[in-house]
Amino acid sequence: MSLRRPSKEQPENFEFNSTSLEVAKTIITKYPKDKKQSAVMALLYIAQKQNSNWIPLAAMKCIGKFLDMPYIKVYEVATFYTMYNLNPVGKYFIQVCTTTPCMIRGAYKLVEACKEKISENENELSKDLSCSWIEVECLGACANAPMVQIGKDFYEDLTVDKFEKILVDFDNGLIPEPGPQNGRYAAETLAGLTSLHAHEANRLDHNASVGLAIELKDTIERIGSDKKINSKCSILY
Repeated sequence: MSLRRPSKEQPENFEFNSTSLEVAKTIITKYPKDKKQSAVMALLYIAQKQNSNWIPLAAMKCIGKFLDMPYIKVYEVATFYTMYNLNPVGKYFIQVCTTTPCMIRGAYKLVEACKEKISENENELSKDLSCSWIEVECLGACANAPMVQIGKDFYEDLTVDKFEKILVDFDNGLIPEPGPQNGRYAAETLAGLTSLHAHEANRLDHNASVGLAIELKDTIERIGSDKKINSKCSILY
């Protein structure tokens, strides 16, 4: 994983728009008045959502002033956590898990596919500016390694061929069905369930995560800044 550095090209200014400001003020009320700096992670997320899924330095300074917090402390948080994007990302933003289970199962073959099909380096937009990729730490789907997160959804049990097929589908304007790509229902053993067979007989067509993704059809919608933030949601989904 490469060293995380802010983009060389930065906007001069950043301000919360009216919707983001409303959410930010609501979040701050959840903390004691002398502990409002604890809201820094949530406010970074809001800024990222507003700014096409990446956080410029101007946004960090804005948040510092908003929370009466030194800019360097905001910078430290934003540069530590990989969920905050320090560079512009594509409409199709691919996060490749390369932690041990995924690495053993071939994650770096997926990285090589990203280098060949998208861009040579992390945090670089593809030639058509539609796609970018990054290596990340564990995404929590170790039983389905190797896997990637595209937009908000997981694509699991990948091979290079299956991964490249997903990239082609996105390039053609399609949203491939997320979840396991090898026929598994969820995270059961490859040989099938060893218990809970009654559940298997009566289960839905998709596991809960995949079923919700198919229903919402918002795999990539959350990447952009055009979708309004729900001010009533504390975690801002």
